Amino acid sequence: MKINFAMWRKASWELIKMENKHEWDALDVISKWLIATRSAVTAVTIYSSVIGGLLAWRDGQFSFWPWLIVTLGLFMAHGTNNLLNDYTDFSRGIDKDNYFRTQYGVHPLVQGFWTKSQQIQWFLVSGVIAFLSGVFAVVYTGANPYIIGLFAFGSLVLLFYTWPMKYWALGELAIFVIWGPIMIAGVYLVLTLGKGNPIPADLWKVALAGVPFGLSVASINVAKHTDKLNDDKKKGVGTFPVRVGQTVARYTTMATIVIAYVVVIYLVAIGYFSVFMLLILFAIKRVFFALAVLLKPRPEGPPAGFEAFWPTWFSGFAFYHNRMFGGMFVLGILLDTLFRKLPLNFPGGINGLGGVALAIGLVIAGVQMAREKSKKAA
Repeated sequence: MKINFAMWRKASWELIKMENKHEWDALDVISKWLIATRSAVTAVTIYSSVIGGLLAWRDGQFSFWPWLIVTLGLFMAHGTNNLLNDYTDFSRGIDKDNYFRTQYGVHPLVQGFWTKSQQIQWFLVSGVIAFLSGVFAVVYTGANPYIIGLFAFGSLVLLFYTWPMKYWALGELAIFVIWGPIMIAGVYLVLTLGKGNPIPADLWKVALAGVPFGLSVASINVAKHTDKLNDDKKKGVGTFPVRVGQTVARYTTMATIVIAYVVVIYLVAIGYFSVFMLLILFAIKRVFFALAVLLKPRPEGPPAGFEAFWPTWFSGFAFYHNRMFGGMFVLGILLDTLFRKLPLNFPGGINGLGGVALAIGLVIAGVQMAREKSKKAA
């Protein structure tokens, strides 16, 4: 069995479809885990942790190794949840009969790539690694009650997200809260307390800074559940779109995307973020794509030229937006941090005219680079 680094990269960036068991059996352990846990999606966990880490670095609270251990644990926890999600839905008969989940990626249980016993083994190994990372966070912060509470809350959501939370239309809300304010502020808090510092009075601003990314992640989840609304309704899965209907679900997804930008602009206006966060505007074209699709009911089949987005129609465009928005969000915070740390002066400060000019220049440069890349591709 050879280590397939190419598959590591591919599985970390896109959902993999595979029909041949012999091809599956030839994969290395890491490739199988990345594919089975849908790591192209679980990468949002790394984004959240990076955002929390950058904010901690900006405020002088960052330590690399503790951050890396916590990030690995969170990433493993997300993968563990996906393994449990597939196991639970398969055991309850949800994923049978070519159900939505099996149409866009590998489902090892449905496709017979491994048994339920093997799925549990993978779940336990992943879960133990995630659990140990949580234990580290608790010990590293001196058994701080807030960290213990976050650890307990995360463990409960991991175990009960698939059932009953998703069935009670609480899954989408949990996605927003966890991958937004809780995870980002949680990583920040672990790093801060680990240095022996008290809980900062403006921790609420860190949590608020996590809201835009949390909304962007939630937009994918609500959109995905809207895509499979009819299938979920037949199977008795009471997700948010099933409870409120497709129209409300579509407009809710649109609201999550738009509000994410509003919150960032507010944080820039109050001075918590610098003008470098205007880089998120580089994703505005993808916003229009997503909104244009969400304004109309889901078609019966993929429109010509959009077969690659099917069956993840709404969620495909939400994911397409999230990739750019998340990247620009992280880049904006990175530049914000660097220019606060480096001895560079701009007229009026980082939020002054010089900072605005530089931020606009970066946006223009990014647009030009994208155009050049498109021309070469054509």
